[in-house]
Amino acid sequence: MLVLLAIELLDELVGGSRVAAWPLIRHDLGLSYAEVGLLLAIPGLFGSALDPLLGLAANTPLRAKLVFLGGIGFGVSAVLSALALGFWSLLISLLLAYPAVGAFVSLAQATLMDSDPAGRDRNMARWTLAGSIGYVAGPVLIAGGVVLGLSWRGVLLGLAVAALPLAFAARRVTGRPSPPEAVRGLSRALRDREVLRWLALLEAADLLLDVFHGFLALYIVDVAGVSAVDAALAVAVWTGAGLVGDAALLWVLRRVSGFRYLRASALWALFAYPAFLGVSSLPAKLVLLALLGLLNSGWYALPKAGLYSTLPDESGTAVAVAGIGGLVGALVPAGLGFLAQALGLGPTMWLLLIAPAALLVGTPRPGMLKA
Repeated sequence: MLVLLAIELLDELVGGSRVAAWPLIRHDLGLSYAEVGLLLAIPGLFGSALDPLLGLAANTPLRAKLVFLGGIGFGVSAVLSALALGFWSLLISLLLAYPAVGAFVSLAQATLMDSDPAGRDRNMARWTLAGSIGYVAGPVLIAGGVVLGLSWRGVLLGLAVAALPLAFAARRVTGRPSPPEAVRGLSRALRDREVLRWLALLEAADLLLDVFHGFLALYIVDVAGVSAVDAALAVAVWTGAGLVGDAALLWVLRRVSGFRYLRASALWALFAYPAFLGVSSLPAKLVLLALLGLLNSGWYALPKAGLYSTLPDESGTAVAVAGIGGLVGALVPAGLGFLAQALGLGPTMWLLLIAPAALLVGTPRPGMLKA
């Protein structure tokens, strides 16, 4: 479990560092909003297109080799990102990064879900907590890199080094695939209403998770009008609150059902997010940002655990199905980037209210679940 959680930690360290560094990256490479949107969307679309193949291959003895090769590709992509000179070189590095994450990180998650089917909610909460630690540490690394003169490039190069030992360690713990007969379940899974429900909730919730995270630093700099260092602080506040919330989620799940928690947190977020966008004071925005970071804890872990539970003994198929859903979600950042270019980033951010609304309406009640 420690090796698998360390993979998620490293993934979010790299991702969190990159997100916090977007204002610096945009300045250094001369990127527009539209180009940033494309950099967030095209690699995700490419990676999601490969995820179904990776997921089905994960139901075979190839899983350990795929995780190992994914780890190597993950490290190489981080090096290439650090050496990027413009839009196209950064795009190439990210085109390698996303399928590498699919092999390295997604299959590690599938292995964790296989290890204890009865404890999927708690293990997904642990997985998300490990990721939140990376989310918090990533912006701190960027801020420290700026202060020390290493820049965002030096931070990414340092993180790339950690991928190699983890790739070798993961190869020894991911060798037990799901039953081979799960391969034939992909078509059936895509016709299952509960599978489609959890896919829709995952993609909707992501609007106030990764999509919001991706645009947060740019929003703080360009709309709130503060510096890149203040933007890194805002990202750290957001992720720090998420870390506290993810740690508390393990305690909450012992006392409240995940479904009830999802509906209650979505209701509160429907009020907190408009307040965050509406206030002009940076300290007030940071307070509301911290509240949002607490409220959306579990918005990834619980729907993803629901997807795995809907496909018992078919973790590779769950990865494949999630990849197909991700094809749609990967287009969202590009659409938001072009919309922000045309209308401004401030008005565009209001569209992310779809996330809590969808969770409030779509999260099933216990009586709605299949036996």
